[in-house]
Amino acid sequence: GLPTCLLCTCLGTTVYCDDHELDAVPPLPKKTTYFYSRYNRIRQINRNDFANLNNLKRIDLTGNLIAEIHEDAFLRLPQLEELVLRDNRIRQLPALPSTLTFLDVSKNRLGHKGIPNEAFKDLLDLQHLYITDNNLDHIPLPLPESLQALHLQNNNIQEMHEDTFCKRKDFTYVRRALEDIRLDGNPINLSRTPYAYMCLPRLPVGNLI
Repeated sequence: GLPTCLLCTCLGTTVYCDDHELDAVPPLPKKTTYFYSRYNRIRQINRNDFANLNNLKRIDLTGNLIAEIHEDAFLRLPQLEELVLRDNRIRQLPALPSTLTFLDVSKNRLGHKGIPNEAFKDLLDLQHLYITDNNLDHIPLPLPESLQALHLQNNNIQEMHEDTFCKRKDFTYVRRALEDIRLDGNPINLSRTPYAYMCLPRLPVGNLI
């Protein structure tokens, strides 16, 4: 019941609530821009947990017990750029704001239906996407042209299509931004789809045998 800035640490517009045994997102000052609540016991994110926080740019909820996130929990954040949800129990990715540049949902429980179709299609500024250590059996498509790093290691991805990264019928197409692709730790043989990487500046890291 304590005001958030007494319970946590507020420095300017940054709120640090790490390792406080919190079981819910605390009420945040309206001018909050960066919110860290790592290594707590938060189990769910409700629709209004981040309501009216129009300046919020980064949320880091690493190392909680989050299993449920309301579909609209992050949609009303007009400036959200970085969302870190790694090391939780998330099975279903919620809707994401188009302003994101950085998303990390590694070490969760995202499986076959955990990421909606075209979940990243409208994220035209997304540069870093980390979905390691889940149970994905496919690469979520389409991937925005802005993407620079895609980490999918330690999943269950078994196949790739020739147009996953490139354009099958356009051999002049070059995807310069995407330089860092990690697929190691998946049961996929990258050498079976050699034409899938022709437009990329570097080959993906993974099994080539």
